Amino acid sequence: MTTETDFEIFLVAAPGLEPTLCAEARARGFKGARAAKGGVTFKGDWSAVWRANLEIRGAGRVIARIGGFRAMHLAQLDKRARKLAWSHVLRPDVPIRVEASCKSSRIYHSGAAAQRIERAIHEELGAPVSPEAEVCIRARIEDDFCNIGIDTSGELLHKRGHKEAVNKAPMRETMASLFLRQCGYDGAEPVLDPMCGSGTFVIEAAEIAARLKPGRSRRFAFEQLATFDEAAWHKLRDTENPAKPALRFYGSDRDAGAISISRANAQRAGVADITEFHQQQIIDLVAPGGPPGLVIVNPPYGDRLGDKKRLHALYRALGQTLATRFSGWRVGLITTDTALAAACGLPFAPPTAPVSHGGLRVMLFLTAPLP
Repeated sequence: MTTETDFEIFLVAAPGLEPTLCAEARARGFKGARAAKGGVTFKGDWSAVWRANLEIRGAGRVIARIGGFRAMHLAQLDKRARKLAWSHVLRPDVPIRVEASCKSSRIYHSGAAAQRIERAIHEELGAPVSPEAEVCIRARIEDDFCNIGIDTSGELLHKRGHKEAVNKAPMRETMASLFLRQCGYDGAEPVLDPMCGSGTFVIEAAEIAARLKPGRSRRFAFEQLATFDEAAWHKLRDTENPAKPALRFYGSDRDAGAISISRANAQRAGVADITEFHQQQIIDLVAPGGPPGLVIVNPPYGDRLGDKKRLHALYRALGQTLATRFSGWRVGLITTDTALAAACGLPFAPPTAPVSHGGLRVMLFLTAPLP
């Protein structure tokens, strides 16, 4: 069981976005970060865990991998779980819960495995067990080896703490930030989303430009651990280096409710002064004044057969508007279907690897600056 020395930290990513998240982790100064199945790993201490939760935009969770052992059967799992120095990491007064998964192992019942580890922790440390506990220990048993990790995030990290309202079929902030990174966005150009929904892309882009930390407005499960240093955490969290970008960030949508939601979310996020939202049809869209930048859009995909013909017309109108009015702008389009992207008539490069979003496989199509 780890205490002060470096241990493995795992950042959870949507499958297909691991390399992009790895690039972000390295850019944030997490040395040795490497892409792995389902996320990114690197070595660090508990302050690195705090900083990863606070600063990395694309991770869904931050898991601290604190120990591991071989276990061939449940009695052995129980015995070896009791030998871990739980008091170095967990507090006896804070409720815990355990989630387990089993793969290619003689221990195959995940529920029984979770119960054995919960009982071991409770009897050795005294911590109460509750299915609603914020502190979650994750046990992964694969090839008869049990890896023990702690979910240090609590609520998923796309919940930044300032978006109270969402429109239907929203894209998570974590995924939106990684799509922005795949588009080459670094905060140095304006961004426009012509189908902005609840404003996710626009607000993420504005926060990046303003150098606002994504976790600044929320709490985390690691605050309930024995390793937590409140004074050090407050110093880290409150050390801001915000910028005042001269750029503006634009969202439009045909739905008046979406515009109201976006404005309220931008206000709570602290970027209302650099964002603009307008109720507008695609055919009325024009490029804002100032330098060109990035148009990023996540249009409807259509999950019924009859939707496709209507959607082809929508994508065609979008492409025509951008091609004729957005010279010098790059376009990033997220969709499930290469035929829908082709309907835009824009010079897209080959799409990125598919990513799971809402049970569908979506891809990013990106252009160079339009002529």
